[in-house]
Amino acid sequence: MLKQRNLLVVISLFFMFAGTAILSAQEKVNINSATVEQLVEVPGVGESTASRIVEKRKELGGFKSIDDLLEVKGIGAKKLEKMKPFLTL
Repeated sequence: MLKQRNLLVVISLFFMFAGTAILSAQEKVNINSATVEQLVEVPGVGESTASRIVEKRKELGGFKSIDDLLEVKGIGAKKLEKMKPFLTL
């Protein structure tokens, strides 16, 4: 009985904190000013991709369009379409 209770507590905590780093479509990340930490909150963006976005932004002197993210290694058309609702300039 105690093991089941502990398991229930762990599962409850997991679900409480699991979604805290995920943005809603109403919360948008500005790709021209976001930090790596902010970019990883975008669904589908891990730390490596976020770092590459920041590097490409520095290289380009900023993004003129969200579609400029297609120049970032690891971001293709399908991934970008999933990310777009969470991004802004």
